[in-house]
Amino acid sequence: MHKTIPLKTQVFLITPPFTQLNTPYPATAYIKGFLNTKNISATQADLGIEVILKLFSKEGLENLFKVSGLKFKVGEVSENCKRILALQDEYIKTIDSVIAFLQGKNPTLALQICQEDYLPEASRFAQLEELDWAFGTMGTQDKAKHLATLYLEDISDFIVECVDANFGFSRYAERLGRSANSFDELYTALQQEPTYIDNVLFSLLKDRIETIQPELFLISVPFPGNLYSAFRSAQWVRKHYPNIKISMGGGFPNTELRSLSDARVFEFFDYITLDDGELPVELLASSLQLPASNEFKRTFLLENGKVVYKNNSLKPDYKQSEVGTPDYSDLFLDKYISVIEIVNPMHRMWSDGRWNKLTMAHGCYWGKCTFCDISLDYIKIYEPIAANLLCDRMEEMIAQTGQNGFHYVDEAAPPALMRALALEILRRKLSVTWWTNIRFEKSFSADLCLLLKASGCIAVSGGLEVASDRLLQLIDKGVTVEQVAKVTRNFTEAGIMVHSYLMYGYPTQTIQETVDSLEMVRQLFEVGVLQSGFWHQFAMTAHSPVGMYPEKFGVVKETETIGTFANNDINYVDKTGIDHDKFSFGLKKSLFNFMHGICFDYELQEWFDFKIPKTKIHPDFVANALEEEDDFNIKPTAKIVWLGGKPIVEHFTKSKKGNSWELMTLTFHDKKESFTIQTGKNEGEWLMQMLEKISVSKSKIYTFQEIKSDFEVQFENFELFWYSKPVNTLREFGLLVL
Repeated sequence: MHKTIPLKTQVFLITPPFTQLNTPYPATAYIKGFLNTKNISATQADLGIEVILKLFSKEGLENLFKVSGLKFKVGEVSENCKRILALQDEYIKTIDSVIAFLQGKNPTLALQICQEDYLPEASRFAQLEELDWAFGTMGTQDKAKHLATLYLEDISDFIVECVDANFGFSRYAERLGRSANSFDELYTALQQEPTYIDNVLFSLLKDRIETIQPELFLISVPFPGNLYSAFRSAQWVRKHYPNIKISMGGGFPNTELRSLSDARVFEFFDYITLDDGELPVELLASSLQLPASNEFKRTFLLENGKVVYKNNSLKPDYKQSEVGTPDYSDLFLDKYISVIEIVNPMHRMWSDGRWNKLTMAHGCYWGKCTFCDISLDYIKIYEPIAANLLCDRMEEMIAQTGQNGFHYVDEAAPPALMRALALEILRRKLSVTWWTNIRFEKSFSADLCLLLKASGCIAVSGGLEVASDRLLQLIDKGVTVEQVAKVTRNFTEAGIMVHSYLMYGYPTQTIQETVDSLEMVRQLFEVGVLQSGFWHQFAMTAHSPVGMYPEKFGVVKETETIGTFANNDINYVDKTGIDHDKFSFGLKKSLFNFMHGICFDYELQEWFDFKIPKTKIHPDFVANALEEEDDFNIKPTAKIVWLGGKPIVEHFTKSKKGNSWELMTLTFHDKKESFTIQTGKNEGEWLMQMLEKISVSKSKIYTFQEIKSDFEVQFENFELFWYSKPVNTLREFGLLVL
C-alpha cells in the first residue's frame, strides 16, 4: 500500500477550451478525486464552458459585434455575416434567454422558439426544411433545442469569419493539433498577438490564479482541439506568474507526444506526463514540497537544454480501488448547455444532457484490434473494478452532483462486470440511467440484455467496424457479422438502443467489400436491430499493430521519420490503390436515411455517382441469421435470477373421474401488467420459496445446478418442470438465466 504524506501544495487543474458543452470532460474530476485521497488541496475548472458562457451572453455579444466591425469597414465579408450584423440587436436581446433555456432553466421558452418568429435566422436555418420531418416524433422541447442550436451555430459562423478563424464549439484551432509532427506551425501561432477569444480565456484565468494562488498548474488536454488553448494558458501563466510550475497530461500527450524532443515546448511547460496521471501528479506535488526528492513517473522535462524522459520512481501505479471517486466539485454543473446538433439518436446523447462519467475497468479486456493503440498502457493494462465499489462511487456522485445519469467511458465494458454491476444496482434499488461502449460478443444473451435494461442501461455503442468476416478476422475483432446481428437483436428486443461504429478504407479492403459492408448495414437497419451508426474512415496510428507492422496488412508507410513534436497519425499507401475517400458521401447519406427507417428498397448504386459492383450478400442474410434456433442447453454453472416480485397465491382443488388434486394459482404483477400461472400445490410451494431465494434483491446468487439439486430432493425430473408452461411464462417475465 502507498503511504499518504499530507502535502500543502495547492493544485489548480483545468480543461482548456473547447471540449463538450453539455457535460464536463472527466479527466480533472478523476485527478481531483485521487488528490482528495492524498489530502492534496486541488481546485478544478472547465474553462471551455466558462469561455462559451462569457462569449454567448448579452455583454459578450455586444463586445463581439464591436470587435467585428473592423472587418466590415474593409468590406470583405459574406452576405451571411452582413445579415447577422444587421440583426445584432435581436441576437443581443435573445441570447441570455436562449442560454438559460439550453441550461434547462427556462423550459417555457420552447413554445416561443418553436413558433419560428422569435430567433433571428441566418444560413444554418436553410437546412431546416429537410429536417422538418425528422422532428415529427420529437417534442416541443427537442425541436426548440435544435432551433436554438442552429441559432448558436449562426453566431459561431460569424465569429469564425469576422473575429477568430480558429473558433469551434467543441474544438479550437484543431488543425494546429492534428498530426503536428513539427511544433513550428503551433509555435508560430503562439508568437502572434492573442486573439479576441484568447483574451476572454486570459481574463478568466487571471481571476482563478489570483484567488487560488496555486503552486502547481495542471492542464489536461484530451483532444487536438484543446492543444492551442492549453499552450496559450501555459504561456500566459508563465509570463505573469513565473513561480507556478506547469504540467500537461491527458489523452493528447498520451497518444501523440510519446517521442517528444522539441525543447521549445518547455518554454511553456515544466513537465509533460504520460498515461495514468495519479502517481506522476502526486510525485510532482511532492517535488515542490521536497525539491531534493527528484522522483518522477513517466515525465518529460528539460535538463541542460535537452528534453529528457524521467521514469525513475520505483513506486507502482495505483490500483483502481485506490484512486478514489471522481470529484466534480468546483465545476459549474448547472451551467452546461444541452444542444441537439443532428438528429442521430446516439449522437444526441453525447451532446444533450449531463452525464457523470465513470470507468468500469482500466484498459481493454480484449486488447487485440489491429487498428487500435493496443501497445499503450491505458489500453494494454486491463484492471476491472469490483461492482460494489462501482456502486459506492455511483452513490457518492449522485449525492454530490444531484444527477443519476452515468456514461461509462470504457474502451469496451466487460460483459461479466456489466452483469455484476447490474445485479448490484438492482440489489441496492438504485434508480439510475447508464450507457457504455461494448464489443458485440456472444456473451450478451437475451437474458443478460434484459438484466442490463432492468438496471437502467438505455444504450450501448460498439464497433462493427467492417461488416465483412474476412476483414473482421484481419482486424482480430473476435466477432462475426452473424454474431453482431444476434447480439444487436438481443439489445434491441430488451429496449436498449444500439449504436454501431462503422469503418471503411481498412488496409486491403476492396471496393466489393465496401459495397458488401454497406449491404450488411442496410439489412441490420431494415430488420430493426440497429438504431444508430456512424462511418469513420480508417486512420493509421503509430501505436496500433497496423502502424507497427504495416507489411502484414498490405500497406506502406509514406514517412519513416519521427517528428520532434506529435507522432500518431501516419500517412500510408494501400497497395490496392483504391481511393476510399470517394465512398464517404454515399456511405453517410445512405446511413442517414436508414436511421430514419427509409430507402431500404433503393439499389445501392443510387447512393453513388460512380459505378460500383453489385453486392454479393444474400438479400436475407441477416434475417436468416436471426431465425437460427439458439442452443437450449443451460450450463450447470449458469446463474438464475428472478427480477419479479412476490405472487398472490390462491389454492383450489380440481376433480376428475373421482380423483382430486390440490392446485395453486400464482398471480404476479409487474410494472406493466399482471399474469397468472398454475401449478400443483407442492411444486407451487417449492417454486414460491425458490423465487424468494433467487430474487435479485438477495446477495447470494444460485446456479442452475443448485436449483436442480434442490428440486430433486422432493420431486423427480427437474427438466420436465423447467421446460413446462408455468416456468416458460416466468421466463418471459423476468426469470433470467445468466
